[in-house]
Amino acid sequence: MATIGYARVSSTGQSLDVQLDRLVHCDKIFQEKTSGTTAARPKFKVCIEYVREGDTLVVTRLDRLARSTLHLCQIAEQLQRKRVELRVLDQNIDTSDATGRLLFNMLGAIGQFETEIRAERQREGIDKAKARGVAFGRKRRLSDQQICDLRRKRKEGVLIKGLMAEYGLSKASVYHYLSKPIS
Repeated sequence: MATIGYARVSSTGQSLDVQLDRLVHCDKIFQEKTSGTTAARPKFKVCIEYVREGDTLVVTRLDRLARSTLHLCQIAEQLQRKRVELRVLDQNIDTSDATGRLLFNMLGAIGQFETEIRAERQREGIDKAKARGVAFGRKRRLSDQQICDLRRKRKEGVLIKGLMAEYGLSKASVYHYLSKPIS
């Protein structure tokens, strides 16, 4: 009956220190720096395989564990099959009793709702900015005239490698300028 901790941050620039300080009481801690939205969380996979019946998996917050309510429920089911309890420190959740399991599911659903609302607001903001004429992405490196020259030279047989050197572009950028309409 061990206490196993799992700590995760989304990017390499972030620090695990705060989570690790809160998990110091755990017998073993699995940690990684990877986005929760990616399917590949190798340390989490090892952690789930490691826990045994009677163990308790401890995380600081629910969003460190799963990327959606569905994913959270899948993890909960996996832990339940293995007879492993879950404790979430910040939300004071302990799935060893009925109240903890209820709170776990409610907070998971609320977290998913918040994520979806945030994504909708972001999309609305982007749409409004585009309607106002705000340009997104990098600025073009070539003028319309340069693009025309680049296309003419390619039709004349100049190699992509030569166009890359002449215009200071990557291979992908040359192909991009050759295929996209001039705006």
